[in-house]
Amino acid sequence: MRVMIRYKLKPDQVERNLELLREAYEEMNALRPPGLRHASYQLDDKVTFVDFVVTEGRGAGPLGLLPAFGRFRSTLDARCVEPPVLIELHDAGSYGFE
Repeated sequence: MRVMIRYKLKPDQVERNLELLREAYEEMNALRPPGLRHASYQLDDKVTFVDFVVTEGRGAGPLGLLPAFGRFRSTLDARCVEPPVLIELHDAGSYGFE
């Protein structure tokens, strides 16, 4: 499954969000969960983030099993002015991406 998740933070929550993302990525890098690819991007406005997640099969895959990601996700809605919107992506063509 390939998804894009977009959310917009309250300005005073950006640093906390970055801290929680760092913890989640540290955990992903340490555990290297199979079947998971994940990337997060902060947009020019500094408060909007976009994540791209690829898992094998349907659902969150191993992401939902990671404690640091659970901490990140459990407070995300409260940090946002625009809640996360999940969009499933379907291949239409690419170059240099898997």
